[in-house]
Amino acid sequence: MKRLTSALLLACCLAGCSTGPDAEPGPQPTERPRVTPTTTQPEGPPPAPEPVADGPCPYLESAFVAEANGQRATKVRISADKPHPACFFYRADGKVQLTVRVYVGTAKNAKALVDEAAPIDSSNPANAPSGWKGGSIGADKGSVYAVAKQETAVIVTTNQAQSIKARQVAEKAIATLGL
Repeated sequence: MKRLTSALLLACCLAGCSTGPDAEPGPQPTERPRVTPTTTQPEGPPPAPEPVADGPCPYLESAFVAEANGQRATKVRISADKPHPACFFYRADGKVQLTVRVYVGTAKNAKALVDEAAPIDSSNPANAPSGWKGGSIGADKGSVYAVAKQETAVIVTTNQAQSIKARQVAEKAIATLGL
């Protein structure tokens, strides 16, 4: 038994083990830093876009907008939004006649933007083009057509009373962008 104890003590010493009070600590396991997941999308829908530069709109021609909305577009401005800027089309008196916003982010935010623009409780259902869902509102002071599909939303506001005009512009933007 004495031989076994001596052999174990020798093996421990050779391996760098020590059981005495003056023993130096062996290598400590390294602690891994705690990783906190981050998101690239902020909570909640982003604020409404603002025009920051002169156009043209990269996905809608002014001639198409003029024909669809029934007013000549004398100026176009765009926002700084990525990947698709919002487009603001102006009429001759300098007022905005039509705005197109394309949001790409999270499905939750896309749906929230559509519900904000055309609330479910007070709008007519919108489902064009196929696979898109949202709402439309026509009123004397202007109309809106807002639809979402997965993480993308397209919102068109116009100074015209008929939401059909806003719908035509939304469908054209969706087709042009291949959404």
